[in-house]
Amino acid sequence: MAELTIAKEDGALRGRYVARIDGIDAEGEITFTHRGPGVISADHTGVPDAMGGQGVAKALLNYMLEDARQNGFRIIPLCPYVRGQYARHAEWSDLFTTKPGEDP
Repeated sequence: MAELTIAKEDGALRGRYVARIDGIDAEGEITFTHRGPGVISADHTGVPDAMGGQGVAKALLNYMLEDARQNGFRIIPLCPYVRGQYARHAEWSDLFTTKPGEDP
């Protein structure tokens, strides 16, 4: 399997976590919006077909969660994928602004 790399691209208002796989001319991403001090919303997760079945969405989410832990911010789970995964992992509750399964 080719190497998966993930990076954070952060702007003043919006940003994204972007995944790339060697040899594939496509990118997976979780887009986010800064909502205030210490809060972002996870807006959308997208993984192109060329990257499907390789755990890209889960790797992106894990990267975002680790970033939140290290940098002390919380996440509003607007994205259906992020919200669905959070509903399965109540242990992440300290990283989110809602309770597992609760609408943002």
